[in-house]
Amino acid sequence: MNPTARLLLELGAVLFGLGAVGRFAGRIGLSPIPLYLLAGLAFGTGGLVPLQAPASFFATGSEVGVVLLLLVLGLEYTADELITNVRRQAPVGLLDLLLNGLPGAIFAAVLGWGPLAALAMFGVTAISSSGIISKVLTDLGRLGNRETPAVLSVLVIEDLAMAAYLPVLTALIAASSLVSAVYSVLVALGTLAVVLTIALRHGEGVTRFVGARSDDVLLLRVLGLALMVAGAAEAAHVSAAVGAFLLGIALSGDVAEHIRGLLGPLRDIFAAVFFVFFGLSTDPASLPSELLPAAVLAIVGVATKLVTGWIVGRRTGVGPAGRLRAGAALVARGEFSIIIAGLVGASVIPTFAPTVAAYVLMMAMLGPLAPRLVDPFARRLARQAAQRRPGPPAKKRPPDPRPEPSAEPPAR
Repeated sequence: MNPTARLLLELGAVLFGLGAVGRFAGRIGLSPIPLYLLAGLAFGTGGLVPLQAPASFFATGSEVGVVLLLLVLGLEYTADELITNVRRQAPVGLLDLLLNGLPGAIFAAVLGWGPLAALAMFGVTAISSSGIISKVLTDLGRLGNRETPAVLSVLVIEDLAMAAYLPVLTALIAASSLVSAVYSVLVALGTLAVVLTIALRHGEGVTRFVGARSDDVLLLRVLGLALMVAGAAEAAHVSAAVGAFLLGIALSGDVAEHIRGLLGPLRDIFAAVFFVFFGLSTDPASLPSELLPAAVLAIVGVATKLVTGWIVGRRTGVGPAGRLRAGAALVARGEFSIIIAGLVGASVIPTFAPTVAAYVLMMAMLGPLAPRLVDPFARRLARQAAQRRPGPPAKKRPPDPRPEPSAEPPAR
């Protein structure tokens, strides 16, 4: 068959199949991410129906998917919100990162993977999936719950921590010696500081620069600028994802709101390609041996996120039921874990990607289920809290103005 015809047929089949998978996931109330990963595993090398289409197309599409994912995520925040959240929630954010990241680092150290893999596993287990969590909160109608601001504050801290973590990890992976590693990290952090300063202080200028009255012109400008910033960030070993995230923060106001609506469908398409490509590049035969270690990590990850939600909920004055719901909402891991696994690849540890794939499959499936599973326990905690709550004091009856009857019989 003509190579072009084969490419178009296979690409069309993959995209149509992803649409069917996404619809099925929506009907059963799951995130489509684990199903996209399974689809990639099915069509990759060693899968059920290996694709003959050029891998470079899916690789490029996955890179664009990462850029769009982080660009739209950055559009959710303003510079002022980030500064306010960092000042207010820094202690909880640091506790969250340590509580959830250290098990991953210890896991890598126990397996003898080395310090670089330990640093990478720290990020894999520490960061929750903002995409899955926001969708779950919306689907369950919990955006107005008392514990939701606490959940969102943790996500903001995690996303900002990723902006500093990914450049360091990227620079260390690219370095060939200790001196070059230190130099690369300093260059990456310096570039990050410059870009973040531009985003915080000159965001209005960037917004005016890309603004346009026509939707198609606005979309082309933003997408082109995002790809250029991502490419420049990648050249400076800062990570393309971080560059796109910081550009999203720099854009603000009505323009940012409008761009978010325009980019939404495009982001979803390329994000699906991103997850499929990770599945395509993972050999399914390597997964069974990693299921047990991934399950251990998943159990620990659920427990540490429940503890995080309990602590941050108590700190913000939420009751026991809300604290439990907050922890369950934070369980999901997804896009950031896959991004880290894509950065590390097989160059550091051959079994790194299969372990992360198995871990993300479990956590992305548990993410939408956990809030539903803890609901009965949350209701029980709410009833117990209501029973322990003291009732209002009994009201004293006002004195009767009428004279008390005399005990002696009246005189005749």
